Amino acid sequence: MTAVGPVEPVEPVEPVEPVEPVEPVEPVDVVLSAWAPAGLGEVRPGDDLPALLVALLRADAARDPARAPADGDVLVLTSKVVSKAEGRVVAADDREDAITAETVRVVATRAFPGGVTRIVENRLGLVMAAAGVDASNTPGGTVLLLPEDPDASARAVRRAVADAFGARVGVLVSDTAGRPWREGVTDLTIGAAGVRVLDDLRGSADTFGRPLTMTVAAVADELAAAAELVKGKATGRPLAVVRGAGHLVVEEDGPGARVLTRTGPTDMFALGTAEAYAAGWADGCAGRRAGVPGAAPGPVPR
Repeated sequence: MTAVGPVEPVEPVEPVEPVEPVEPVEPVDVVLSAWAPAGLGEVRPGDDLPALLVALLRADAARDPARAPADGDVLVLTSKVVSKAEGRVVAADDREDAITAETVRVVATRAFPGGVTRIVENRLGLVMAAAGVDASNTPGGTVLLLPEDPDASARAVRRAVADAFGARVGVLVSDTAGRPWREGVTDLTIGAAGVRVLDDLRGSADTFGRPLTMTVAAVADELAAAAELVKGKATGRPLAVVRGAGHLVVEEDGPGARVLTRTGPTDMFALGTAEAYAAGWADGCAGRRAGVPGAAPGPVPR
């Protein structure tokens, strides 16, 4: 047996000082309330939508004066009623042609037993199924296109409400969309006026004093999703009033909702998986024909 000499004592490790959280700022209670007035009725092409909404809000305030539009309220309007008032209605037989006309760029296409689903970037910069062309909540045999200019529609409603009630409100136009990596759909903002649609927290500190470098909250989308909880999909209540988010309502109309879209160089998922693979394979084949070493050997495998 080999004798083992005395073990050298190990120098004690200095304890790591715990990171102390920054003394929290006294929080401001934010209480959101939301409701969807009933009684708008069916909107038809050519209707004066801002005037209809003002009448709806007047009737709602007559039933409950506390619901009269007030400074800081955010009105969230479903895009379908905007499209109907604008006459953005086409025959269902022309749906595929309408999708093509609204498409700027194809992201992904998938065939299934009932047809073909196209995920595309539309002319508003939104990446959506079928370019946002929708057959729900519209008379049989027709489909709805998205509004021509949702930001302009939001501005018109904001002006009408301000003139009628003297209130500084924000207005959002919302639509329903799916999301990558998540099941189900939710509402997001496609038009905005008088609302700070992005809350840029970069440069502020977290509760431990570390600077936030990436956090930009899509608060307009959060408000649109909250409003959908009271509007519902089939209740005939396309307008919701959200109260308690006055810190996001601004004096000017602002840049609108287009700043929420992420396309171009910042889009890390510009193509579907199969489309990206096919594009890469095609580029490799082209490189091989041009004599680039290691390029793909032939057509994309099926």
